[in-house]
Amino acid sequence: MAKKILLVAFFSIGVMAFAAKGTAFAVSAEENYKFYCAQCHGMDGKGEGANAKPKVVGIDLPEMSVTPRNHTSPEDMNKLTDIDIENAISGGGASVSKSTIMPPFGKTLTEAEIKDLTAYLRKLCKCKGK
Repeated sequence: MAKKILLVAFFSIGVMAFAAKGTAFAVSAEENYKFYCAQCHGMDGKGEGANAKPKVVGIDLPEMSVTPRNHTSPEDMNKLTDIDIENAISGGGASVSKSTIMPPFGKTLTEAEIKDLTAYLRKLCKCKGK
């Protein structure tokens, strides 16, 4: 009986340690970009992801008529402040009068991840934030 209790205790401690450790795993901004953004903006950020041209595969919806932003364009990206970018990531496209297809990531990504993603976008365009 004592061995069972000890085994359950060790198992519980292991599960709690693993669960706590799971929240400590951090992914890079590039990994977040490739996971959350590349479907529309493309792996290289040029706005040519798999979902960027829905008419090619027979989908013709007004909400998908917006071309995803080219994150490598300094001309486009320099028009935006870091706050503009953070708001778009956090609140989604509709929050900044862009495509309603872009989901809000404010509850998916932490504030730090959103700031890191903003810095990554600045790297893609080789431009400075404001």
